[in-house]
Amino acid sequence: MKTKILVANRGEIAIRLIRAIQELNYEAVAVYETPDKESRHIRIADEAVWLGDGPRCDYLDIAKIITVAKKTGAVAIHPGYGFLAENPDFAKACENNDIIFIGPSSTVITNLGNKVIARQIMADAGIPMVPGSDNLAHGDEGVEAALAFGEKYKYPIMLKATCGGGGRGIRRIENAAQMKEEIPIARSEAKAAFNDDRVYLEKVVIEPKHVEVQIMADKDGKTVHLGTRDCSIQRRNQKLIEIAPSMIDNKELLDTICDTAVKAAKAANYFNAGTVEFLIDKDFNYYFMEINTRVQVEHTVTEMITGIDIVRTQIKLALGKPLSFSQDDIQMRGYAIEMRINAEDPKADFMPEGGKTVSVYRSPGGYGVRLDGFVYQGFTIPEVYDSLLVKMTVHGFSWNETVDRLRRCLKNFVISGPKTTIPFYLNITAEPDFLAGNFDTSYLDKHPELFSYDDNVDEANKLANLIAEIHKKGHNPYAA
Repeated sequence: MKTKILVANRGEIAIRLIRAIQELNYEAVAVYETPDKESRHIRIADEAVWLGDGPRCDYLDIAKIITVAKKTGAVAIHPGYGFLAENPDFAKACENNDIIFIGPSSTVITNLGNKVIARQIMADAGIPMVPGSDNLAHGDEGVEAALAFGEKYKYPIMLKATCGGGGRGIRRIENAAQMKEEIPIARSEAKAAFNDDRVYLEKVVIEPKHVEVQIMADKDGKTVHLGTRDCSIQRRNQKLIEIAPSMIDNKELLDTICDTAVKAAKAANYFNAGTVEFLIDKDFNYYFMEINTRVQVEHTVTEMITGIDIVRTQIKLALGKPLSFSQDDIQMRGYAIEMRINAEDPKADFMPEGGKTVSVYRSPGGYGVRLDGFVYQGFTIPEVYDSLLVKMTVHGFSWNETVDRLRRCLKNFVISGPKTTIPFYLNITAEPDFLAGNFDTSYLDKHPELFSYDDNVDEANKLANLIAEIHKKGHNPYAA
């Protein structure tokens, strides 16, 4: 019998994992909830098991997923990103049931998932960090400590959920009155999102660049980095566009940050794939943010510039293989940009477009173009999950070549039915600061003109829509 690996996720990342599993000549077991019964990931897997009606709750049910793994004979589970990927209880359940968890140990996930503990580990290792507090005590004691922190480090201050992540559980505080008001609200939100109401504070770095480093580590402690990514273009602390390598014109600084990322991973006894995230201020001071204990959405750009299959490497490491390459083997070539094509309306504060059917799907292609998605023509987008449809990643020898390729692909990308982020991104590819590589986390706030574009499709897209409608109805509804 072939080795079976269960994929505890859905959508495009599930497809990405299934492909890597099958390329290694293993069998992929998919799981799904009722809203995903028409999803592509269960069609391409070697085996698919229904978890329940959901939505979301069954993808988060540790006991159910462990039971499915045992019944199907899966020796390992890959969590992807989101859902249970950074849940230490899930990793621990795998360990307790002799199932390989494709990621770091439950202890490492626990330590790094608790932002206060993670900061202490980094402080002990001498890693530079943004000034921050311990967990705030409940009641008046915590409020007084928060006000004292604000007085010392000055506002704005970030109020963060201790067990937060993915841009959730973060609130920017501008003054003492807001601090008093927001702490109980933040605790309530943290409890609802992460089942943990602990919060802490960090000083805000004004208009920083957000740079992260991909690291890989085997069980013998050999740790390497795969270079930098820039994730500065964000909305509400969530990434929209990812670029590799960072556009910062300071090689010495970037080399130092990469070395620091390896040092941080070693300090945390890290194993498998992970991402060390940093903020860089206007004076080129850099500060540790966190270590994400999973494969990132944006891993594609690193794969494009290094040629290293991160997911394949993850699986091999988890199954006990050593890293097959050294730091000297890793070469960065050119630039890569990933854009998240979401079913959202950017003009309406990125309102999700779930529930709509994709009437036309025509994707671009060609040299240096990669698509990671699960949507297809006729697919109805579930309203109960993330709005990501497809990730488009382009690669080029130079920055200008990469942007030119990106622009061409966006012009040729047709998704009709839901509104998407495509026309918004097309505006960005013509914006002077973006063309110059000049952006930080305030980029969208500084460029409101990016949200002004024509919703009307071009003639080619209109024709594609008409053909799709004729095909669906069996006649031309506009014929005389």
